[in-house]
Amino acid sequence: MDIPKGYFAICVGEQEKKRFVVSVSLLSEPTFQELQHQAEEEFDYNHPMGGLTIPCSEDVFTDLASHLGAF
Repeated sequence: MDIPKGYFAICVGEQEKKRFVVSVSLLSEPTFQELQHQAEEEFDYNHPMGGLTIPCSEDVFTDLASHLGAF
């Protein structure tokens, strides 16, 4: 899948991971930064899937991203 300029791919999920393509503007949002901090604590930047992975439910992530207009 091609990722448009200004977007990035992220894997989200607690058990099963789903891939999303979201706007880079999401990176500067405090709520998303908190999710990144949680991912750092869980994976210590050494996650076996590589790339950016957020260990939260898909519902929480899609609600956040939709509210922030990141899709």
